[in-house]
Amino acid sequence: MLSRSVQDYLKTIFKLQEGGAVSTTEISKELKVSGASVTGMLKRLSAMELVDYNSYKGVKLTEKGKVVSLEIIRHHRLLELYLKDHLEFSLEKVHEEACRLEHYISEEFADKIDDIMGHPQFDPHGHPIPTKSGVLSEFEDKPLNEVEVGANIQIKRLSDTDSELLAYLEEMGLMPGVQLTVLEKAPFNGPVTVKFANEEKIIGNEIAKNIFVIMNCDEIPE
Repeated sequence: MLSRSVQDYLKTIFKLQEGGAVSTTEISKELKVSGASVTGMLKRLSAMELVDYNSYKGVKLTEKGKVVSLEIIRHHRLLELYLKDHLEFSLEKVHEEACRLEHYISEEFADKIDDIMGHPQFDPHGHPIPTKSGVLSEFEDKPLNEVEVGANIQIKRLSDTDSELLAYLEEMGLMPGVQLTVLEKAPFNGPVTVKFANEEKIIGNEIAKNIFVIMNCDEIPE
C-alpha cells in the first residue's frame, strides 16, 4: 500500500510528462512543495523502481510507475463521476472530494463503481477513464480560443484545476458534449463569441483556454 504522498507524486509526474522528462521545478510548482522535498521523494521513488530520475535530465515514470499512476487516475475519475451522477455533487466539488477518497478505495470498490455506472469512458470533466487493464484513450482536441470563426464544435473536456471556473462553466451550461458554433473572435487575445442552445455567449480568452473541443462531434461517445 503506497502512501498518499507517493501516489500524489506519481499522478503528478504522469500528468506533466506528456512533453518528456519532468523537472523538479515543475513538480514543486504543481504540488506546492519545496525543491528539496521533491528531490528527496524522487530519490525514494527511484529506489522503489517507480521512476527513472536524473538530477540533470529530470524524471519519468517507469512502466511499473505508469501502471500504478493509471490505477490511481482510474480511481479518481470513477469517483468523480459517481459523486456527480449518483451523489449529486456539483462539478466544482468532485475533483477535491475524489482527491481525498482515491487513496483509500480498493480495486474491488473501484470495480463496483465501474459496474454500477455501466463502465463509463469519461469523467464529468470529459477526461478519459483508464480501463482496469491500464488503457487510456487519447483524442486530439484544442482549446476553444484557438478555433477558427465559423467552426461547429463540441466540448470534449474541461480543465479541472480551478473549482471556481468549473462552477462558472457549469452555471453557463458549458459542459462536455455541448455543441457550439464560433461566431466571433476579438483580436489581441480578446473574448470568443459562441452560440449554443439558441443563445449567444461571450467567453473571455482565459476561460476559453480551459475549454477543450473537437471538430468532429462523432468522436465522443454518448
